[in-house]
Amino acid sequence: MQFGLSESQEFLKDSARKFFAGECPSSEMRRLIETDTAYDAVLWSKLTEQGYTGIIFPEEYGGVGLGKVELMLLMEEAGRALLPGPFFSTVALAGSVLDAVASPVQKMQYLAPICRGSARATVAILEANVSWNPGDIQLSATGGKLRGEKLFVSDAAVADFLLVVARNGVFAVHAKAEGLKISPMQGMDLTRKLYSVEFRDTPAETIASGKDLARAFDVVTAALAAELVGGMQRTLDITVEYAKTRKQFGKPIGMFQAVQHQCADMYLETESSRSAVYYAGWALEENSPDAATAVSIAKMYASDAARTVGNRGIQIHGGMGFTWENDVHLYYRRAKASETAFGDATFHRERIASLVIDSAGVSRKSA
Repeated sequence: MQFGLSESQEFLKDSARKFFAGECPSSEMRRLIETDTAYDAVLWSKLTEQGYTGIIFPEEYGGVGLGKVELMLLMEEAGRALLPGPFFSTVALAGSVLDAVASPVQKMQYLAPICRGSARATVAILEANVSWNPGDIQLSATGGKLRGEKLFVSDAAVADFLLVVARNGVFAVHAKAEGLKISPMQGMDLTRKLYSVEFRDTPAETIASGKDLARAFDVVTAALAAELVGGMQRTLDITVEYAKTRKQFGKPIGMFQAVQHQCADMYLETESSRSAVYYAGWALEENSPDAATAVSIAKMYASDAARTVGNRGIQIHGGMGFTWENDVHLYYRRAKASETAFGDATFHRERIASLVIDSAGVSRKSA
């Protein structure tokens, strides 16, 4: 294992940072969050031209065929720019699920358009019990039709199709299907719009039994943690710059030791999260036996760290941190929303314990 990024990975990270800085600066991000869907067709087209919509998917479906570490790098830079719209929902979420569970024919039908940028998608998972445990899902398909409701579905209004995780499998539902009702919900993160989706005997195509979803969700969870790392880095950058220029008692507040300690802690949280995320991406790519544990460690740490970094960033800014003109509170909103998505720190601590216990049990049986 190489602990440093390769030359091509460094190039991807740098080029992605420059791309997002040029195509989605703070002013554009703020413009998009004021719209109903936070989606812009021109920006989406440019993302496609860069190959980002197909970054980890096989070339036979129009993808670029890069690895999971490259996905982590891209999502980190997207998080740094607070990229609005359906990129995470379509590529990291729906794309990963299709890549893991769909048949070759279905990948050509659903994954290939995502890679080409001609389709947007999302995945409907949560229900009224708001549990990320697939075993708690109640909705099921009967006779090729779905009846029930999913909540907190990201970017559903701009999706061309939805993947629905049901008790008896994963199903694809077209956005214009009969009996499908999509309604907006209030969300913490203004850049990622949420919706409730109601199915009233809605026709659905079976994609898979759902037994392979764990692998797909690990990729999604690691990508979300990477996005959190990017947000932490940008929050740190904004805060340090503010500490250099804001003066109290005739000197920049960054000269006060208490402020320096806060910034140092923010840096430590960010770098530690980054290391955990990069390792999780590597473990997923290499099919390492500890991949699932590595993903849970990354998400557990990033969930807590992003909240801490956001808290300290706002504290150093003082009253300015809460004002609409300052971007720090927007990153904090993303951090709070992503903290619970795909399991919060408590969820993943329990998952790690289960994985360790299961592993110990297998070892005893082998002995």
